[in-house]
Amino acid sequence: MAVKWTSAFLLLQLSCCFSSGTCGKVLVWPTEYSHWINIKTILDELVQRGHEVTVLASSASILVDPSKTSAIKFEVYPTSLTKDDFEGFLFKMFNEWTYDIPKDSFWSYFSQVEKLTWKYSDCIQKLCDDVVFNTKLIKKLHDAKFDVVLADAISPCGELLAEILKTPLVFSLRFSPGYSFEKHSGGLPFPPSYVPVILSELSDRMTFMERVKNMIYMLYFDFWFQTFNMKKWDQFYSDVLGRPTTLYEMMGKAEMWLIRTYWDFEFPRPLLPNVEFVGGLHCKPAKPLPKEIEDFIQSSGENGVVVFSLGSMVSNMKEERANVIAAALAQIPQKVLWRFDGKKPDTLGPNTRLYKWLPQNDLLGHPKTKAFVTHGGTNGMYEAIYHGVPMLGIPLFADQPDNMAHMRAKGAAVTLDFTTMSSADLLSALKMVINDPIYKENAVRLSKIHHDQPMKPLDRAVFWIEFVMRHGGAKHLRVAAHDLSWAQYHSLDVIGFLLACRAAVMFVLTKCCLLCYRKFAAQRKKGKQE
Repeated sequence: MAVKWTSAFLLLQLSCCFSSGTCGKVLVWPTEYSHWINIKTILDELVQRGHEVTVLASSASILVDPSKTSAIKFEVYPTSLTKDDFEGFLFKMFNEWTYDIPKDSFWSYFSQVEKLTWKYSDCIQKLCDDVVFNTKLIKKLHDAKFDVVLADAISPCGELLAEILKTPLVFSLRFSPGYSFEKHSGGLPFPPSYVPVILSELSDRMTFMERVKNMIYMLYFDFWFQTFNMKKWDQFYSDVLGRPTTLYEMMGKAEMWLIRTYWDFEFPRPLLPNVEFVGGLHCKPAKPLPKEIEDFIQSSGENGVVVFSLGSMVSNMKEERANVIAAALAQIPQKVLWRFDGKKPDTLGPNTRLYKWLPQNDLLGHPKTKAFVTHGGTNGMYEAIYHGVPMLGIPLFADQPDNMAHMRAKGAAVTLDFTTMSSADLLSALKMVINDPIYKENAVRLSKIHHDQPMKPLDRAVFWIEFVMRHGGAKHLRVAAHDLSWAQYHSLDVIGFLLACRAAVMFVLTKCCLLCYRKFAAQRKKGKQE
């Protein structure tokens, strides 16, 4: 029987290879947590189609676990960082972003966010350094002759590896602050008149003052805020390659950009041929729930249940905040399944059960689920869209406030501030999302848009990775903007030339007029004298 199953699996792989044209070799530069969950979905599908996938995992990796049995290969490289140090740093960073950074001042908020992202940048650069200066590892990667490098753009180094190995590069990305990577490296246009800057929490329908705010955001992110310490990265890349270069230049060589959103979330805006939306690629139909959870849900009767999860990044929530939340949940008629890791709140009601982990996708696909209370992480948000569940957003950090601003603008969510909301605020918002049918209707509308695609997001992502492997890149999809300077891209040289021409014409005309005037004046004077 085992031989039969093995033979069937090999035949499946071969059929996939023949259908796509080739079995390729994929090298992956991953990122932790939700980023890894997304990219692993792609990797599992690539393996199912017969491709050989190798993930570069550091000895400090958190979720990227080489010890788990998998068809994915892991190339583990040593680093001076320990797993505990790396995980501790990330949790400290996320908690500081959530609790300690004041949101009342634009300049203060983003200046402190910049400092946090630079600390993260230093960690990633250390991991990158441990890879590219590991001569034995680089030789092994060279000899493997990979067909494509798949990297998450939020953690630089994948583009450097692609350059060293002379291998086509494909990016997976949710966003970069101010769209800096997408704009300066990907060449994507973002007209500020109707495209809200990421993290601005604006929609595409802006008033005059909101357009002023959006322009300020754009100028700030373009000329002041730096996601990472660019000078450090530019110097690092130049030292490694032995020639002057920049991080943006290296990232700009990506053949494809797979953006983890879609038009169910995004506002309409211009795209380029080598940019594809693959939002919700990890979503799938709900599976049956464990008996204990199913029995609890069925006990809710007609009232149904609320699923509550603020993600895995916030642990040991402050007691005061936990009690505020528990007190509000205790007052609704619905049963509540709350993903919570910490001391049991004193105000916890009998209708609420605490779980360290929940089968979130399966719960959101349950017919008795009335609402999803979420921090606004992209993965959970897309599972709610997939199943048509209205949301109550309590964003914490990073893109979460902006994600929920999109859902609020599309009428599928209400949002609250985590640090300032009261039990009354939370109770009122919950009643609004659960009892007002407009939120459910809009969530279902977004779900229909998500499902009504000519190709599933996962299939689309895999297709373009295979496309790059088959053709050794996708140069024909890259716009000429990559070969232009900033002044050329904005036609400042052309504008300057035309202004110079206009000035020259005006100068010549003025001189001619003055010459004619003087000649006329001389003739008139001569006539008077005669």
